[in-house]
Amino acid sequence: MLASDGHSEDSSERDGMDDLSPAPGSRWVEVCELDRVTPGTGAAAMIDGEQIAVIRGRDGQSLYALSNFDPFSRAFVIARGIIGDRDGIPKIASPIFKQNFDLRSGGCPDDPEVKLPVFPIRVHNGKRQSLVPARRSP
Repeated sequence: MLASDGHSEDSSERDGMDDLSPAPGSRWVEVCELDRVTPGTGAAAMIDGEQIAVIRGRDGQSLYALSNFDPFSRAFVIARGIIGDRDGIPKIASPIFKQNFDLRSGGCPDDPEVKLPVFPIRVHNGKRQSLVPARRSP
């Protein structure tokens, strides 16, 4: 899921985020300050034992959060990928084998059977936050 931050102080209500009904037990977790990630780059964050790639679009306004795990190389490298677009769809290419992933859906146009988990992301009081689902019992 994607939320454009628009650099507003309380943009949690933008782009459908107000329609997002978190599952019981889910919570917003602060990831980093908005300006800690340069436009057109990503950074990895460890949240509840899971590595998440936090990506800032080249426009400086778009934010994305998806799994940092590349299923093709079996390495945690997505945050270091090459950001761009493919036919107008924002994407990131894995830095290892260069498979592309749709930043909005996590889908892989190079292999439609592969999809990375995506996470809601927002900016609240100048800090990026990601919605962390409640842990499921094993």
